[in-house]
Amino acid sequence: MASSVNIKPGIPVVLQELEPSSPLFKQGASLRVTGKLQAYGVETAIAVITDGGVGLKIDTQHLRDISFRIGSIYQFIGELLIQPENDAVLQARVGRNVDGMDLNLYHQSLHLRRQFELELVNSKAN
Repeated sequence: MASSVNIKPGIPVVLQELEPSSPLFKQGASLRVTGKLQAYGVETAIAVITDGGVGLKIDTQHLRDISFRIGSIYQFIGELLIQPENDAVLQARVGRNVDGMDLNLYHQSLHLRRQFELELVNSKAN
């Protein structure tokens, strides 16, 4: 019988939200991030994505069948690993190319989703 593993869903975040003072910036947080690929090291399997002037390192060693192209837009789901001096790396378990995604529209949809979720929580509290 297979053992059940509790895999948490990746919370959608924009890279600007991943600063040390953010509640999302914690060891092992399961996150979904999206950005433009700026660099990829074949030897290290480390990718760097950027969005809005903020970058994040992505450890892609566990990903298969994904080809990386500098300048393309990618989305990753994984766990945040906080290293010394608040250097963050996302240990990716899922990755996909999302070229064609309008990042501005994506950011707007995340904002609207959060507004809706907040209103839902507030309506249940009343």
